[in-house]
Amino acid sequence: MKIKQVEIYAVNLPLIKPFIISYATYPNIQSIIVKMTTECGLVGWGESVPDEHITGETPESTYAMLKNTLAQLMIGQNPMEFEKIHELMDKRVHRAPAAKAAIDIACFDVVGKKLNVPVYQLLGGRYHEKFPVTHVLSIDEPEKMADEAEQKLEEGYTSFKMKVGQDILGDVKRIKAVRERVGEEIAIRVDVNQGWVNSANTLQALRHLESLGIDWLEQPVAQDDIDAMVEIKSKSTIPVMIDEGIRDMYNLREIIAKRAADKVNIKLMKCGGIYPAMKLANMAEMAGIECQVGSMVESSIGSAAGFHVAFSKKIIKSVELTGPVKFSKDLGDLKESYLIPYIQLNERPGLGVSVDETVLAELTQYSDLVE
Repeated sequence: MKIKQVEIYAVNLPLIKPFIISYATYPNIQSIIVKMTTECGLVGWGESVPDEHITGETPESTYAMLKNTLAQLMIGQNPMEFEKIHELMDKRVHRAPAAKAAIDIACFDVVGKKLNVPVYQLLGGRYHEKFPVTHVLSIDEPEKMADEAEQKLEEGYTSFKMKVGQDILGDVKRIKAVRERVGEEIAIRVDVNQGWVNSANTLQALRHLESLGIDWLEQPVAQDDIDAMVEIKSKSTIPVMIDEGIRDMYNLREIIAKRAADKVNIKLMKCGGIYPAMKLANMAEMAGIECQVGSMVESSIGSAAGFHVAFSKKIIKSVELTGPVKFSKDLGDLKESYLIPYIQLNERPGLGVSVDETVLAELTQYSDLVE
């Protein structure tokens, strides 16, 4: 099986409401979709949602990288040779993980279809039957976040991730308001997205939070400040998760050596796709560090890829892949698998996602064909 052509689409995915985190507000999500066709006529779908604050890539640079370099590199290659595919990309381009993830995901999708098995069967088989779906609360006024949490509680959600990181005292008020509204039994995770900057600010905030039953605190400090994570972990009774600070095997090696985190958040866009994500999960498992699979708010395509990784590994204990329920219009049908409060994957071949090419055409800003 050889790759015959690669089509690249720049799309705007419309959100139901703006997504607000510490460093940015997103009225919609800019995504790059890859359609990979083999000589035998099979199609694999991939996706890239870059973030210049984390991966160093923009939608424009990612599109150009795929069009001018990576897609051309793939023509004539066997998509089953995952290790070789990544070696080819890594030798040609340093980093650019989100761009590489689109190629990686499309390869896994088309190989699963060729072998007539779900992607998780290519990763060691299905381990988890279902995962709880966590609702993500964008930054807002304390009462508005509490109102949204209460509404989602009535819809069946049993866990929340709170986005904070604008100001410490305001963030403490936000977290307290949600905890008071949802009660003590509901899981709350706090994601600062680097907004507290350093260990001193974080430790100040933690004095107010340690009595609130927080599941974990995620990435409170600047992404490259691993030593600050070490200090926070050593002084906190709340488990600490690292997200922006874990992008590849080299980051994780340092995190393991320094015992800098209790948990790691693996995202396919940060590490380069499904194949590198599995390597990170294996490294974390050897070190006894629990994992989550998260996302950059991707469509059904990228979200499904993350779920296949998560469902195949015992060490992955939670997921945060909520793109399909945040979009007013999606490219695929993964939303059907969200049976709140759980998600349960189907058993269709490849990613198990049916892509609506009419919607793809509607949301596409521009596209190119490489063959």
